[in-house]
Amino acid sequence: MQDQKKQNRLITALTLAALVALIASYFSPIWWVSLTAPNYPKDAFPDGIRIHFHFDGVYNGCRAAGKGTRMADEVLQKDLDHSVERYNPILDAKKNVNKDAEGLDCVHEMNTINHYVGMFPISTGAPVEKPLAKFFFGFFAVMLLGFITPEGRKRVLVLAAGFAAVAVWMVVHQFALGHMESHIAAYVSEAGTFFKEPDKIKVWGDNVRVITTAVIAGLIVAMAIVVAGVAKFRGFSLLLVLVPALMPVFFVIEYAGWLWFFGHNMHPWGAFTVKPFMPTVFGEGKVAQFSTFSYPYWGYALLLIASGCLMLALLLRRRQMRETSAT
Repeated sequence: MQDQKKQNRLITALTLAALVALIASYFSPIWWVSLTAPNYPKDAFPDGIRIHFHFDGVYNGCRAAGKGTRMADEVLQKDLDHSVERYNPILDAKKNVNKDAEGLDCVHEMNTINHYVGMFPISTGAPVEKPLAKFFFGFFAVMLLGFITPEGRKRVLVLAAGFAAVAVWMVVHQFALGHMESHIAAYVSEAGTFFKEPDKIKVWGDNVRVITTAVIAGLIVAMAIVVAGVAKFRGFSLLLVLVPALMPVFFVIEYAGWLWFFGHNMHPWGAFTVKPFMPTVFGEGKVAQFSTFSYPYWGYALLLIASGCLMLALLLRRRQMRETSAT
């Protein structure tokens, strides 16, 4: 009995440590990508054109130290002038960004580079996943809290109450407060910056609305299944940690899938004709004159820490359950 109490304390500590790491990862850069080329000298762009992927979007990864450097400003303006001459769709957006920005905005610069080869703007990727990511993290957090709650009625109540809170938060946030519509408007606007076919873009926005609604409904159904499964099957509780533990795998699959989409859906607006390709997921690659670098960042390390803690907690709980069944 004493040994089991020690195991329970260890399982609780591991699960809570994983929960903290998981929540921290949501606010952290998970992966970084950088492009380098001869026209982006190291003196002006020490890290190349670098961006950071988070669960809720893509952010500028260029160093603040690069802001205001004369060489960087000149390179950006030269690139801008060249792109404006040849690609009118990006005139207003790019001109305002590069003239008024205090530093280098490498997300916009990356979009300009991608435009040269006919790729979609970066922010148009994962239009459903990004705004709903926080609710999935809420879903996982409730699962972990349920896992460390003593089995039986109390665990079911914790799961039911937690999932109900996440479901209400999600529905109110997306529908009642109108965040889904504002996100779709931003998505359509960003796509329209480069892709001048309003009717087609409107269809894309409608598709995002339908899929987002379906995913919200699916997540609520998944919550109900988890509560019912834990209430009826003792071994089902192991899924409460197994699913969040697989977050590093889920991210890489999602990331690779969207890279494939961007590389296999090129458009004729590009100055360079590039055959469909698979962008580099991990490591170094080459596209036209650009060298690409793609690597996990410290947020991904947090995911791995959370995964390791949860897998250890799962193994300890599984051994407990076997010992209990044997006696």
